[in-house]
Amino acid sequence: MQFSEFGDKFTGQSGIVELMEDLGEALTVNPDMIFMGGGNPARIPAAESLFQKHLRAIVENPIEFNRLVGVYQSPKGDPSFCEDLADYLNRSQGWNLSAKNIAIANGSQSAFFIIANMLAGRSAQGAQTLHLPLSPEYLGYADSGLSANFFTATKPNIELLDKQLFKYHVDFNQLSLPATTNALCVSRPTNPTGNVLSDEELEHLSAIAADQNIPFIIDGAYGVPFPDINFVAATPRWDNNTVLMLSLSKLGLPGIRGGIVIANEEFIHAFTNANTIISLACSTVGPMLAQSLIRSGDLDYLTQHIVKPYYQDSAAHITATLHRELKGLPYRIHKPEGAIFVWVWFEDLPITSRELYERCKAQGLLVVPGENFFIGIDDDWTHKHQCLRISHAQSKEVIDQGIAILAREAKALYR
Repeated sequence: MQFSEFGDKFTGQSGIVELMEDLGEALTVNPDMIFMGGGNPARIPAAESLFQKHLRAIVENPIEFNRLVGVYQSPKGDPSFCEDLADYLNRSQGWNLSAKNIAIANGSQSAFFIIANMLAGRSAQGAQTLHLPLSPEYLGYADSGLSANFFTATKPNIELLDKQLFKYHVDFNQLSLPATTNALCVSRPTNPTGNVLSDEELEHLSAIAADQNIPFIIDGAYGVPFPDINFVAATPRWDNNTVLMLSLSKLGLPGIRGGIVIANEEFIHAFTNANTIISLACSTVGPMLAQSLIRSGDLDYLTQHIVKPYYQDSAAHITATLHRELKGLPYRIHKPEGAIFVWVWFEDLPITSRELYERCKAQGLLVVPGENFFIGIDDDWTHKHQCLRISHAQSKEVIDQGIAILAREAKALYR
């Protein structure tokens, strides 16, 4: 079978494919595997109970049930949901949105694929690229481009902190956008590191984008205003030059594939056209459930009293466990500021993080090697091969078991 260039690129192996294969194996094929790799959110009983209540009310209403399963959404998403979401964001954030500023997608991953290829790749002006002002960044971005040389990036400034912690910052002294740059892109909190860009960093990047007359993409899949898995202060940001991406997955709803794009009307119109060609229509489940949560006031309760506290507690637990189990080793943990991961840096690691990942996998533990997250950094920077992403969206007992395996494998390397 002969594939096209598209076929060759997207049927091959990649970091995100490997990650999802590991996820599928751990969750369905080999449930004894300790899964601390992919981004599947935790099962939180209080959240599931709330979802069941709202879904039951929808399913038991014949008109709403027909709307749920028997009606295509409009190309940009259900108008009433877009109106309710705009009203909610205007009330809570003081923004000035209308339904025309919002579009729905089948997950933020597919939304990013469309947005990225709208802005980067081959064009009448020549090759265009997306710039990541801080890399490492989300693994799922890496292979989203339809053409080669899709991303450029700036290495972070690394601040060493007390208590075996460290933190990445945008290195504005080194940040230089190539002439091909057609958008800036960040995730906040950052997947994989749990880093939360400060309000000042965000303002500075927004000003750079505006000055260059290019969009500023903020991927808020873990962030504000929802699901707000932030453990430090972070002000939600949107303006007419910002493309804000939100997701329902990390509320605890990864299976319904609910992505949200907020941008100026011209951009939303263009995105909607592309999304219609690719997806025809979006799932009704996510928007209807989110709309019910918004109208009842339960969305704020869910984020602030259920989801955020759960991950704050699990982040503290895994950090303490890592400090206990890795004591004596040359390691550092990225300061846990948000999301559902910790990012561990083994300084002077005798092997690559990919090899450490393979050793842990052979012992029944799945984590994610750091190499594939350094998108746009093409040199062989040693730091790229010394980091692991570890999920803490599991019970404390599972976290303890997994970190014990990691510690055994790491200690064997440094003997």
